[in-house]
Amino acid sequence: MAAENDLVLIYLEDNPMVFARIESILTDSKPDWYHVKLLMLQVPPQTVTWILRDVYIDGQEFTMNGKRVRLEKVEAPAEPEAEADPEDAATVTPENGRTNVISLADLKKT
Repeated sequence: MAAENDLVLIYLEDNPMVFARIESILTDSKPDWYHVKLLMLQVPPQTVTWILRDVYIDGQEFTMNGKRVRLEKVEAPAEPEAEADPEDAATVTPENGRTNVISLADLKKT
């Protein structure tokens, strides 16, 4: 089942519509139903709360106002395998076609 902080893609009538992050999942008074707070990742961002059964959070199709809707958990793509040791990456120079690794934490300090 999708959990808090998971990213989901919301489909409306089999068409991907919007990404959302699950902010919270709270139990409802009815068994197997939950209040799912979603942060819609759109402009402007919007927070909505849907009351869903556990199977709907798992990706089973349901209807809203007569329209078919489903949530699909989004998994991050696999990281490509590193060609070199990360410590070696800091010493690579732009002359050989590769750039140096820059620490964002170090940039914040200055």
